[in-house]
Amino acid sequence: MGHGVPELVLELNGRTWTLDQSRSYTLGRDPQGDLVIDDARVSWRHATISWGGRSWVIEDHGSTNGTYVQGQRIHQMEIGAGTAVHLGNATDGPRLSLSGAAAGAYNPQSATPQQAQTPQAQAPQVQHAQPQAQAQGGPGWAPQQQPQQQGWPQQPPQQQQQPQHGYVPPQHGGPGGPGAGGPGGPGSGGAAGAPPVYGDRSPTTFHQVALGRVMRIGRALENELVVSDLQVSRLHAEFTSTPDGRFQIRDLGSHNGTYVNGQPIPKSGTALIGPNDIVGVGHSTFRLVGDRLEEFVDTGEVSFSARHLTVTVDGGKQILKDVSFGVPEKSLIAVIGPSGSGKSTLLKALTGYRPANEGDVLYDNRNLYKQFAELRQRIGLVPQDDILHKELTVRKALKYAAKLRFPGDTAESEREARIDEVLRELKLDIHKEKRVTSLSGGQRKRVSVALELLTKPSLIFLDEPTSGLDPGMDRDVMQLLRGLADDGRTVLVVTHSVAELAICDKLLVMAPGGSVAYFGPPEEALNFFGYTTWADVFSAFENYRDYDWAGRWRGSQHYQMYAADIDAVAAQSVHMPTPQQMRPPKPQSWGSQLWTLIRRYTSVLASDRGFLALMVILPAVIGVVSVVIPAEYGLGPPEAPDRFNGKAGTILLILAVGMCFSGSANSVRELIKERVIYERERATGLSRSAYLMSKVIVLGVITAFQGVILCGIGFAPRALPDEGLIMPPAVEMCIVIIALGFTSMMFGLVISSLVKTSEKTMPLLVMFAIVQVVFTGTLFQVYGSPGLEQFAWLMPSRWAIAGTGSTLDLAHLMPPWDPKSPNDLDPLWDHSVAQWGFNVTVLLLIGVVCGVMVARLLRRHEPEVMRK
Repeated sequence: MGHGVPELVLELNGRTWTLDQSRSYTLGRDPQGDLVIDDARVSWRHATISWGGRSWVIEDHGSTNGTYVQGQRIHQMEIGAGTAVHLGNATDGPRLSLSGAAAGAYNPQSATPQQAQTPQAQAPQVQHAQPQAQAQGGPGWAPQQQPQQQGWPQQPPQQQQQPQHGYVPPQHGGPGGPGAGGPGGPGSGGAAGAPPVYGDRSPTTFHQVALGRVMRIGRALENELVVSDLQVSRLHAEFTSTPDGRFQIRDLGSHNGTYVNGQPIPKSGTALIGPNDIVGVGHSTFRLVGDRLEEFVDTGEVSFSARHLTVTVDGGKQILKDVSFGVPEKSLIAVIGPSGSGKSTLLKALTGYRPANEGDVLYDNRNLYKQFAELRQRIGLVPQDDILHKELTVRKALKYAAKLRFPGDTAESEREARIDEVLRELKLDIHKEKRVTSLSGGQRKRVSVALELLTKPSLIFLDEPTSGLDPGMDRDVMQLLRGLADDGRTVLVVTHSVAELAICDKLLVMAPGGSVAYFGPPEEALNFFGYTTWADVFSAFENYRDYDWAGRWRGSQHYQMYAADIDAVAAQSVHMPTPQQMRPPKPQSWGSQLWTLIRRYTSVLASDRGFLALMVILPAVIGVVSVVIPAEYGLGPPEAPDRFNGKAGTILLILAVGMCFSGSANSVRELIKERVIYERERATGLSRSAYLMSKVIVLGVITAFQGVILCGIGFAPRALPDEGLIMPPAVEMCIVIIALGFTSMMFGLVISSLVKTSEKTMPLLVMFAIVQVVFTGTLFQVYGSPGLEQFAWLMPSRWAIAGTGSTLDLAHLMPPWDPKSPNDLDPLWDHSVAQWGFNVTVLLLIGVVCGVMVARLLRRHEPEVMRK
């Protein structure tokens, strides 16, 4: 600070900065600003503070909601010690307190805060241990009952050099929980009934509560408690006092729900709350303390731990065995291990996709499994495959994702602003108008990460994000994850790549069978195993699969330093909530989700011109093929009453089978190619029925259009009967052909939901089409054959030929199967309105049954907590 310049200390949300007169300071929501204020009422670049030569000056840069001093809106004003400035609202907007200099205050110009938070708010420290001076033994050590192999380390603990520092987990069950804990609640890891606390953190802010006063919570500025979080509805909930002095929380029909101790209360329902209860609204939690309401905002700096996770499959086989580890906030953790070591199972257990049979997962001292419905909003998961539609542009893909994940009352401008923030943060703004398919592998992975960052998750899990990438892209992706952790998130990545492990804070090595072989700083891992390369370590895992790697780990001093405190706490037996309680609410109404899904699916198909061309060419070609049969063979009765039209059945066969093939080809790949996208979106509250119905509607319209093309070409050169049963014959038969296409499309969806890979769809599609040819009833006599006739009832083509046959009176148009019994006619071809209606009804009913089957089969590809 220059001579004669009064030192000025700025305080905001418990953090302090000492200002330097040689530079100006930008205030706003811009992540690149000097003082980032995450509040919807604050503009992107709201104001600046600078030394004006005579005094400190704050200048408003045309902000939307204004800058206030003593309740008056100002544009430029001299400020000093004792001044209080509110941003965005004159009474309860973010408050900047100015005072004289205090020792150790944080200077934004410096990279390291000296006193950014009070001691209670400091996170557990992470310091890497110094590399060990020697390996854990010499080359003579080998597993018991195994031949010696050069390079295997011995395991005498007394020879180990104890690391100097490590992650020291706080005491469990107390205020700290596993790391600097967030809001806890009954059953969140502490003793049942213990007062819920914010761990070692201080509340972000507090609000005075008065009896008889109603305090509304929401995103809109007219609320008494404004929560600037796009996960929160505009009018979300309200606190009210009861006549006996107690308080209750009422949900105001919010989209993402209101939670008490992690459990959702019914929409528009109420719940009594006391001093031991935690109320969750978006990323904010509230609790009553005396006459005030404390608020804690989860900004991303959370700790995370797993305790004694065990997963058992049918037959009693354990594929994950007693896994425990704990990490502090703002950490990057890598998980590596050979195939069969349970990495994917561990990821599902940590995210709540497939809860472990035994053990706890603690999110900032809160039990993830018990409070999954609330906490799932704060967890991001990037699967190995891209979770976006590659046919869309980057911006459009994020637009539809934001539409599905944010509350239904979120304005378009709010969603666009959040998308722009994420694109800038990940340096994707220059690629936003490019199609995802045109991006490099590393850029596509960034887009997948961007999609998850839309909702500001505090925990981000990634499954093999560098798979298939070259070393340069591998490094870029890992550096991206390092940056996400440094920005205030906890990141866990499962990877096969070991080239960039050094930038991680902790490394978890899984051994064959699903147990922990090592957990600690990555630079000490190879020394722990006694090898110089990871290839040697993985070879050892393969050669000695039955060795007790977990026992060796637990007998080491590394275990004592990095995992013993976490492992020593026995996993508590908790009563799991019902599936209904664990299932998150839908961010939007069913109709809103359906409309968004229809628009997205239409955009995806419209961007694929090759698909659109094929959808027109395929029915046109089939229609032309049917015209190959000479036009003299019409579909009406022959001129001579004693003659038959021998080609009528063949013409109908070609048209029906062609429609079967077209309809099923439309849909046979549509579910399998979106399986990863569906699984992730289902975990965020996507409605299964809305997703399925969007496919049915869009594909149904395409199929109906194809049916019209097919019939138009196939019937145009043919002579048809003068009258139909209830409408012109061409229209009647076209309706039946379209119904056949719809039912075949539903069969295609069944196939798509059954198979595990896209390659398996084509053989099943061909088999389906061939079976339809055989059982139409026009190649040989089907009726009157026990077993065969009943099996044919399951075939859509049988009922489609019956429907068109009723219109044409095909029983009398085609030669009889038995000339000696000309009156032995196929009953489904009866020329009557009732029979025609019955045939069409059964045809559509088969399609409905297929839809029910698809809905049931989709459950297999959902997180367990979402299955009904």
